Amino acid sequence: MKYRSTRGSGKIEDVIDFESAVLNGLAPEGGLYIPTDIPQLDEVALDKLRKISGDFGLLAVEILSLYIDESEISREELKELVNRSYSTFQHPDVTPVIQLPAVKSDPEGSSNPLYLLELFHGPTFAFKDLAANEPRHRLTVVGATSGDTGGAAIYGLRNKEDVEVFILHPEGKVSPIQEAQMTMVMDPNVHNVSLPGHFDDCQNIVKKLFGNEEFRNKFQLGAVNSINWARILAQTVYYFKAYFSLESKIGKCQKVIFSVPTGNFGDILAGHYARQMGLPIERLIIATNQNDILHRVFTAGAYSKDAEQGVQPTHSPAMDILVSSNFERLLWYLANTGDVPQACATLTKWMSEFASTGQVQLPEAALIQLRKWFLSYTINDAKTVEIIRDFYTATPSPYLLDPHTAVGVGAALELKAQLSPTPIVCLATAHPAKFQAAVQLATQKSPDDRFDFDSIMGQGYLPEPFREWMNPNLPRRCHRLTSAEPQAVQDLIASIVRQ
Repeated sequence: MKYRSTRGSGKIEDVIDFESAVLNGLAPEGGLYIPTDIPQLDEVALDKLRKISGDFGLLAVEILSLYIDESEISREELKELVNRSYSTFQHPDVTPVIQLPAVKSDPEGSSNPLYLLELFHGPTFAFKDLAANEPRHRLTVVGATSGDTGGAAIYGLRNKEDVEVFILHPEGKVSPIQEAQMTMVMDPNVHNVSLPGHFDDCQNIVKKLFGNEEFRNKFQLGAVNSINWARILAQTVYYFKAYFSLESKIGKCQKVIFSVPTGNFGDILAGHYARQMGLPIERLIIATNQNDILHRVFTAGAYSKDAEQGVQPTHSPAMDILVSSNFERLLWYLANTGDVPQACATLTKWMSEFASTGQVQLPEAALIQLRKWFLSYTINDAKTVEIIRDFYTATPSPYLLDPHTAVGVGAALELKAQLSPTPIVCLATAHPAKFQAAVQLATQKSPDDRFDFDSIMGQGYLPEPFREWMNPNLPRRCHRLTSAEPQAVQDLIASIVRQ
């Protein structure tokens, strides 16, 4: 398997191997790496995966090996990497599927229930734990986070030899728990950096650092964001796991629908790759909060920033972004009509237009294809709180959603009536205790009521690590920069990483 850049030449002589794609993170001309081919799984191949799907590690090895040549990472090395990556998960199924209770806002809830794919049983209690990868060379890892990526990357790379980790986050724009997870890690190779502005500012800095060839080579930069292909690839596994887990509950499914709370488009893109491989996914629901650049593609036919409005702070901060970087990968497939060099040229033109004007109008044929693959819906803050409250008060089996998951569940509920009676699986991307403010707003009867998670959900509900993250007296470490400029971050990295 080889990889090409979305903005490259498209010529076969310019493809690179898996390790180069992962270690480079971002292509020199600013494009994102995609596989030259998507492996196709027929019924026989799917049945083989079905038979081993009870073991998440085995399933992961089989799927990942389709994209990684043994000459680069042997099967035994891959098994070791996978086992080490998932050994810290608290649930035996790693990513269990559960049935959500019926609520009054879902009249079909008892006969056609929603299901939840819980992705928060890793060390930082967020879905990004399932995609953190270990580098195999001396690296300076740089990433931007809206909250969950940073913690997952830090916990995956802390105290690793020959790796320095720099995670950029927007000051005051991540939840207190997310900030604590990052800044309370004291390992000497971990460097948290807070910047003024929003996630997009942090992401832009990372892209510019990778675009600086001299700096990138000198410090051997490696990317850890969802722009890194390895992150997308790892996330495809739990779509397969969810499908087979659902089958074990309700019998063989002809099709399934996934509803995905979406910001940077990485998580739902992994679902798209799983579908293109042959997993029977009928549709993928793009669920956004008020920062709805992706939803506007469906309603206005254009991929466009809302620069005048900017980023709106919401109860689901990991989705508070202006630009969905991974959408570029999907745009490449929408541009590809069979001529790969032409697809690269078209995508490069679109992204240049987007950079200069803040929007690109998609051709009608691309929009038709997009709407065949995806549905879209936006859930605002008031509705998010309402959805959390509905499921928290459901009888006889209340369930507590985090605000991001509530966006995905809300979109599924709104679109359910217009869909065929196909099972819908909503992705639960984080533990609700990571976002106490929204949960408290949804569950408290009075602002004066005492609030803690054990009191509202029962003793022992709150995982033990949260008690440490909630302790304001424990030490924290963070470089707080006053400038959201690439040079300030470059200077910081250069002062710490000695060449």
